[in-house]
Amino acid sequence: MSNKNKKIISKLKTAGLFGRGGANFPTYLKWQMVLSTPAKKKYIVANGSEGEPNTSKDGFILANHPAKLIAGIKIALDTFENSEAYIYLRKDYYKKYKLKLDKLIGRLPITVFKEVGGYLSGEETTLCQEIEGQIHRPRIKPPFPSQAGIFGLPTLINNIETFYCIAQIDRNQYKKTRFYTISGQAKHLGVFELPLDLTIHQVLEKTNNWPSFNFFLQVGGGASGEIFLSSELDKPVEGSGSIVIYDKDKTDPWVLMRQWIDFFMDQNCDKCTPCREGTYRILQMVKDRLFDEKVLDDLLFVLEHTSFCALGKMVVTPLRSAVDKLLK
Repeated sequence: MSNKNKKIISKLKTAGLFGRGGANFPTYLKWQMVLSTPAKKKYIVANGSEGEPNTSKDGFILANHPAKLIAGIKIALDTFENSEAYIYLRKDYYKKYKLKLDKLIGRLPITVFKEVGGYLSGEETTLCQEIEGQIHRPRIKPPFPSQAGIFGLPTLINNIETFYCIAQIDRNQYKKTRFYTISGQAKHLGVFELPLDLTIHQVLEKTNNWPSFNFFLQVGGGASGEIFLSSELDKPVEGSGSIVIYDKDKTDPWVLMRQWIDFFMDQNCDKCTPCREGTYRILQMVKDRLFDEKVLDDLLFVLEHTSFCALGKMVVTPLRSAVDKLLK
């Protein structure tokens, strides 16, 4: 490893940067894995699929800080010898930002790529499949994309916000912030850049979004996020950094759960039985507005432990927390 490569890996490690796509994997480790895997060529992907409902931080960066995104990708191109990059965007982002990005890219070996599918396209092995022109379904892991990704070659996949942070870290400008998307019944909707160590309570206060009504929140994602009551907010914001505010007295939990299950059923690929059949069985109970708790526990256990990819596992957190906190 050259001194230049050692320097950026060391900077990422010292900064304590974790991926901002929701999985919170240490960024320096992913870069190290790609660097240490020998190959004739390597790929870099800025993942801007952002299919999680009520999350729009990547769209905010594309609209307001595209040059920092390109700068972060260029650092990766300089780090990995004989590499090329993709900016992988969901369909509406592609339509909105491709021309702007192309102007900034110039002659750099970066291609703006329009995703083929939907929510599942943000899963990193599905992303590789789509760039290769194959069916948009996830692959088995390991091997991980950092070892064998696009066309079987080492592939670095980081979220758009992660590359934004990398550009700051390289210039010694990183202030340990992250983007928070606040939606729902909030006074001030939008995307806010604030310190990453804030509690949920502090984020609401700093954005002047503390509700004046009896409320609960969904934190981390608008479908996969966990439910928190107003007494449980001294915890960090995790996942994709979204906070959705609900009026507790006016929100029907069954309607809310139906929205989640409809979303997961619509977006799964039907490849694995736990996800396909498990979400269907849960939907039937939600339609009946009655859970058999033993059956529900069994379905969630199977989804969590045997789903082929992360989508099935994501059903578990919102359902469990909603049942425990909104129905009891």
